[in-house]
Amino acid sequence: MIGISKLYLGTVEVSDPLRYGRASGKLPSHLLQFSKDKKPVVVWNVTSRCNLKCEHCYAAVPQVQPELNTEQAFAVLDDLAGFGVPVVLFSGGEPFTRPDILDLARYAASKKLRVVFSTNGTLITHEVAEEIRKIGVSYVGISIDGGQAVHDRFRRMDGAFQAALKGIRNCRDAGIKIGLRVTITRDNVQEIPTIFDLMESENVPRLCLYHLVYCGRGAEIADHDLTPEVRRKTVDLIIDRTKRLHDLGFQTEVLTVDNHCDGPYLYLRMLREANPRTNDVLSLLQMNGGNSTGLGIGCISWDGTVYPDQFWRNKPQGNVLEKPFSEIWGNPQEGSLLWQLRHRKERITGRCAACRFLSICNGNFRARAEAATGDIWASDPTCYLTDEEIRGDNT
Repeated sequence: MIGISKLYLGTVEVSDPLRYGRASGKLPSHLLQFSKDKKPVVVWNVTSRCNLKCEHCYAAVPQVQPELNTEQAFAVLDDLAGFGVPVVLFSGGEPFTRPDILDLARYAASKKLRVVFSTNGTLITHEVAEEIRKIGVSYVGISIDGGQAVHDRFRRMDGAFQAALKGIRNCRDAGIKIGLRVTITRDNVQEIPTIFDLMESENVPRLCLYHLVYCGRGAEIADHDLTPEVRRKTVDLIIDRTKRLHDLGFQTEVLTVDNHCDGPYLYLRMLREANPRTNDVLSLLQMNGGNSTGLGIGCISWDGTVYPDQFWRNKPQGNVLEKPFSEIWGNPQEGSLLWQLRHRKERITGRCAACRFLSICNGNFRARAEAATGDIWASDPTCYLTDEEIRGDNT
């Protein structure tokens, strides 16, 4: 994640310790409790079931898959808490199709885990929102693809936008921190101003804009991804709209996700603008360390399979029914994929290997490189930096 508001505007945000502290150890004493010694944020796809059929879903499967039962899930949460995982993010499918999802969230919170939901929002009634509030869930991210017509088309259901909007309002009215989650393709990139307007009108304090990853149904629309030129203009638009909101006094957190070359691009823009915070931003990006697949983020699937991240679902690393997550993640065998990902810089090839920003991008998404080239160590095709920017010509 690249914190546009944090980096460009210098805001202080609740996720700063996770994003900038764990790799460096450079945290204020009052934030050290959140550091957790580089343990991963765990995305847990608790179910494959969903009430929608979104065209870009990374987790889509042909039919409903077996999932851990409640007792097994509680045992996993015990292990995650004991391992020191800082955040467990319940996702799916649609997590609220799972009948015991609030029981899982309640149990996780009782174990002092920070609980987050990623949801399409359509099943969050007023009553569900009240239960989420009582549990003490830290954050609910709700997916929005644009205005009503575009959103309903992406979600393949008439009325999906209004149902999601109701979920947003139910959470907001219950006092729960909410955010919008947007996956950008050429089919909705024009909706970004509409989404910023929605944030402002609905008083939503957070926005995460995701670059497309080519897996699940997302692999079927890889040719709908942005061109480098459009991607640059889009990131500039996101930066400009974020600044506009802050200039209006609307202190929102805006992040781009799943393309770590956004960090160097932002830095280079600030350098051109002679922004006095440019050197500080470079330091923060170095602390962040770039893509953290296999290190700072991991995934547990509905059946207990562990993956390096939630997108790389053809790379199973074990199963929590056979070995605890803490052992799979904490003690990877030398030469295994998890081990290689933690020693990736000497393996990455192509433009990435020669890039001066490798230490702050970390080679971007290996899953996307594999999907595009068949080689997990090839360059990520969504890097939009020019050869001159990579080499440092005239900067």
